[in-house]
Amino acid sequence: MPGISGRVLVVDDNKVIRQLIRVNLELEGFEVVTAADGAECLDIVHRVQPDVITLDVVMPRLDGLRTAARLRSDARTRGIRIAIVSACTQLEVERGVAAGVDAFLGKPFEPSDLVNMVRLLALGGPGASGGEGAPTEGQAAAAPGSG
Repeated sequence: MPGISGRVLVVDDNKVIRQLIRVNLELEGFEVVTAADGAECLDIVHRVQPDVITLDVVMPRLDGLRTAARLRSDARTRGIRIAIVSACTQLEVERGVAAGVDAFLGKPFEPSDLVNMVRLLALGGPGASGGEGAPTEGQAAAAPGSG
């Protein structure tokens, strides 16, 4: 379907998780580029120009929440949709919202939930790029008992 695909930068220090996310998104027509941590993400984001970035939280060198905050503080990357794909504790969700994250998906996740979340973000769905983050569909599973 036209208009649904886009470019996604998948950032996770676990190679197996990166490949799992990559395959599921590529099967749905997304172009996927991967990075092993936040520092690598920041090194390549301007060249890759993704529509959506998925970030793990716990990574070497630069974690996902600090990466999200840096992406939001840079005028060139402020508008990119950001999703945290991690174990997502309540504290991580709160810190992610403060950093401007658009969506959260808890690990382990259903591939269909991942694809739906990325598709929604790529189409400009719920979230607030460049403003206060508004968790989307993955939040309930990511942060039980919130709200």
